[in-house]
Amino acid sequence: MMKSGKSIMSDEKLSDNERLKGNSALLRGTISSDLENDITGGFDGDNFQLIRFHGMYQQDDRDIRQDRIAQKLEPLHTVMLRVRLPGGIITPQQWLGIDEFARDNTLYGSIRITNRQTVQFHGVLKHNIKPVHQLLHRLGLDSRATAGDVNRNVLCTANPVESNLHIEAYEWAKKISEHLLPRTNAYAEVWLDKEKVSLNEEKEPILGATYLPRKFKTAVVIPPQNDVDLHANDLNFIAVGEKGKLIGFNVLVGGGLAMTQGDASTWPRLASEFGFIPLAQTLQIAEAVVSVQRDWGNRSNRRNAKTKYTLERVGVEVFKAEVEKRTGVNFQPVKPYQLTGRGDRIGWVAGVDKQWHLTLFIPSGRLIDKPGYPFKSGIAEIAKIHQGDFRLTANQNIIVAGVSDDKKQQIDDIARQFGLIDDTVTHLEKNSMACVSFPTCPLAMAEAERVLPDFVKSLEQSLDRYGLTDEAIVFRITGCPNGCGRAMLAEMGLVGRAPDRYSLYLGGNRQGTRIPRLYRDNFSSAELLKIMDELIARWSAGRDADEGFGDFVIRSQIVAPVIDSARDFHAVV
Repeated sequence: MMKSGKSIMSDEKLSDNERLKGNSALLRGTISSDLENDITGGFDGDNFQLIRFHGMYQQDDRDIRQDRIAQKLEPLHTVMLRVRLPGGIITPQQWLGIDEFARDNTLYGSIRITNRQTVQFHGVLKHNIKPVHQLLHRLGLDSRATAGDVNRNVLCTANPVESNLHIEAYEWAKKISEHLLPRTNAYAEVWLDKEKVSLNEEKEPILGATYLPRKFKTAVVIPPQNDVDLHANDLNFIAVGEKGKLIGFNVLVGGGLAMTQGDASTWPRLASEFGFIPLAQTLQIAEAVVSVQRDWGNRSNRRNAKTKYTLERVGVEVFKAEVEKRTGVNFQPVKPYQLTGRGDRIGWVAGVDKQWHLTLFIPSGRLIDKPGYPFKSGIAEIAKIHQGDFRLTANQNIIVAGVSDDKKQQIDDIARQFGLIDDTVTHLEKNSMACVSFPTCPLAMAEAERVLPDFVKSLEQSLDRYGLTDEAIVFRITGCPNGCGRAMLAEMGLVGRAPDRYSLYLGGNRQGTRIPRLYRDNFSSAELLKIMDELIARWSAGRDADEGFGDFVIRSQIVAPVIDSARDFHAVV
């Protein structure tokens, strides 16, 4: 019988990440002294990994890596830094602060809205890292736990305040985020020069001395929208309302999309339903799910360390029973819910709060000023006069929320002046997504963000050719199998294998509740575009009324549905 607080993997040899976390003095490491080393622009030894727990990844510009090697220079090391924004809400004043920093203190001058409802800075040089943390602190923000083996930024459906349910749900997203944060004082000491705390006085009651076995993602979902892609998350709270009030959540555990190329012991997985809980038990349940994964997760093989693999190894019912045992709370039967779609409603929407909300389409979430497309300056101009807030969506768009009648036209005029409102944006563009990939991601095998416009343009031509101009396909590209572009929940998804080589997956659905299956492996973009054109032609000729592309390829037996991903995702069918 498994006991609370004891690892069931204790006989296995631990991975080196477990050593470095255990030796890190609760995430301090030697980061402070490393910052003073100006011989290298990077971080040494364990600090390379430890800075992730502070919200950063070390990267370099891969476009110029070989040139620098030829000049006998080290790679141009920088960090990518993420901000913690539960539910994606940020004030105009905070936005102007990060806009200024991105302009003056990053190599690329851009702000990127991520599909986890926050922003990242790319190209922060070592001497600017501490100033950006101090800027965030002055703005009332931080980057704690946006990377590393901890609970990451908590998502929340970004619906523009159409019901009181959304207001309440967002508050719970904030509470969950705060409750699951690391307790260590390391962030304050290293980046904010706060007084040091004795290690004897510190404990990590939820995350433990070596934190979690792998990253952990949490979302609050408000049906019928599934814009947060709940099945990409370890832990999900699906809002249940009664007479316009939030009464509790359906809890789903064990979703995740990452896999390792060529390793059949890894696969994407849909989250499993545990049951319904009243509101008062939300934080208890969140803590217990995290603590069970802390104690039972695989700490010897990081490829199998996510919650989804723990559930497969011990069984859903065993994991659920342990959560109930640790909390003294029994899950009630799941309350009925329905998911209908994932897209953002671009344009103006009136809210129940008698105010207006403008959702702006931001291609790949990239805010940068380019000739003819001064998007970054446009958002800054709106921030200067906006009296509400901004809401970042899990589809990488931005909502100008809480606009009064007397400000609506002024904000509309600014948005159009800077190209932020574009009536020619197509349905396919709105339903497409890509990860960052080259040149900054060290894991990228193929292009993603930079080639997405070309793929979309070609697919739009196919849609036009076969009379489907007003239709859309949930289309996503990711530069490697790690899942950041969420291609494993797409109707049509590409996963990078090598430069200009991709695997094509088909058969997800519009609701985001089905994993696609491999259809063609390791093909060039030119070959894949031809294949995708033929598939769109078949969809046009043979689909039922209003039948989505993903449903069509399943019904037509072009691919078989993935029923149990642990057992049939890699099967040849």
